[in-house]
Amino acid sequence: MPDEEVKPNLNEASTQDAQLAADSIASGEEKAPTVNFDADYATAQKFSVSEVDRTGKGAAAAEAATAPKYQTSKPQETKTQTQSTGNPDDFIESAKEVGNSPTEGVTNVTDDLVQQALEKGERKN
Repeated sequence: MPDEEVKPNLNEASTQDAQLAADSIASGEEKAPTVNFDADYATAQKFSVSEVDRTGKGAAAAEAATAPKYQTSKPQETKTQTQSTGNPDDFIESAKEVGNSPTEGVTNVTDDLVQQALEKGERKN
C-alpha cells in the first residue's frame, strides 16, 4: 500500500489543537502527514514480540510465571454403566440410591408433607 496523505476534516477535530492543526494544513502552512500502513504494520510486528521471547529463555520465563504454586491431585474418572432392563423396579431401586446420597439435599416427601405445603400455600381471606 503506497503512502496515503491524511486529509483533515475541520468538523471532526475533537480538540482545539486538532482544529488548529487542521486549519494550518488546510491553509497550506503545514504539510499534511503521510502514512504508510504497510511499513507501520511491519514495524509494529517487530515490537509485538519481546527480545526475551525470541530466545529459549522466554519460554522458560513464561513457564515459571504461569506454573501453579501448589500441587493438586488429578481427578479420577469414574464410569457408571447402566443396563436398560425395562423393569420399573430397577428404576425405583436406582432412584432410591440417588435419593439417599449423602452429598445431595434430598429428603423424604410424604403425603402429609405435601398436604401441609398445600395448606400453607392457600390464601386466607
